[in-house]
Amino acid sequence: MRISHKSFRNIGLMGRPDKSSVVETLCLIYDHLLALGLHPIFDVETAKLVPYQDCQIVGRHLMGEVADLVVVVGGDGSLLHAARALVKYNTPVVGVNRGRLGFLTDIKPSMVLSKLDQVLKGEFQLDKRFLLEMEIRSAGDVIYQAIALNDIVLHSGRSVHMIDFELSIDGQFVYRQHSDGLIVSTPTGSTAYALSGGGPIIHPSMDAIALVPMHPHTLSSRPIIVGDQSEIKIRVQENRVMPMVSADGQHSVALNAGDALHIRKHPFKLNLLHPPGYDFYMSCRTKLGWNQDFEALTQQEE
Repeated sequence: MRISHKSFRNIGLMGRPDKSSVVETLCLIYDHLLALGLHPIFDVETAKLVPYQDCQIVGRHLMGEVADLVVVVGGDGSLLHAARALVKYNTPVVGVNRGRLGFLTDIKPSMVLSKLDQVLKGEFQLDKRFLLEMEIRSAGDVIYQAIALNDIVLHSGRSVHMIDFELSIDGQFVYRQHSDGLIVSTPTGSTAYALSGGGPIIHPSMDAIALVPMHPHTLSSRPIIVGDQSEIKIRVQENRVMPMVSADGQHSVALNAGDALHIRKHPFKLNLLHPPGYDFYMSCRTKLGWNQDFEALTQQEE
C-alpha cells in the first residue's frame, strides 16, 4: 500500500488522557492544522484535555475510519494504544514524544511543527511494524483474543512463585519450562520489556519473533528467535499459582491448567511515519545510552 501525503486532509489527534503535559503540544498542533486549512479531529478521551468547544470528536475505535493521518502525542505507551485501534484501517501514524524513551514517538515537542510540516509535504520514511495476535483456548473454544505491537507476556501475576508451561512452535514440542514466565516479542518490542529480560535487540525491518524466558530455573534456557510466520503455542500446566497473560501491558487475563495460548503474526501492519533523518541506531545510542561512557571520556581528554 502506497501512502500519499496528498490524502492528508483529516488529521486525527490523540494524546495520553492522564498526562496534562500533552495539552500544550496538542493545542499547538490543532491551531497549526487549522491555519493550514486542514481538518483536525480529536478522539473522545483527548478532547477532554483541550479547551476547544466546537472541534470534531470521534470515538477512539472509529478514528481510523475518519482520519487520513493520526498524530499521537505522549509516550510509546500512547502510541501502542493508538496502534491497536488504528492498525486494521492502515491509517498512518506519527508520534510526538511527551514520554520518556520515545522509540516510537520520535518527534521532539520543540520541533513538532517543522517536523509535522515535512510529513504533510510528503517528506517522511514509511516504517511498517507488524503486531502479534493471541487467542486463549479452553477445551478447544476461543475465550479471549488480543493484539500487541510490543509483546505478549505470560507471567505469574503478583506471586513470587514460578510457573510451569509447555512451549511448541509450528506443532513441534520445544520444551517444558519452570520460570517466572515468557515474553513473546516483536522487533518493535525488542527494545522494551524483552530487553530487560536479556533478549536481543532486533532491527524493526526484520520479520522475526523473539521468545525470552523470564528468570528460568534452568540456566541453559536462552532467548529463541523464530520467523514471523511461526505459530507459537503455550500450554499451561498445573501450578501453585494462576498464570496470567497480558498484551502490551494491558490488563492481565488468568489461565487455567490445560488452557492453551496461541500466538501468531497479526494480518495487518502499523504504518509508522518518521520525518527525514530518523535513524534506528541513533535512537538506540541516545535512548539506551550506548555512547555515554565514551563521550564522557572524550570530554575529559579535551
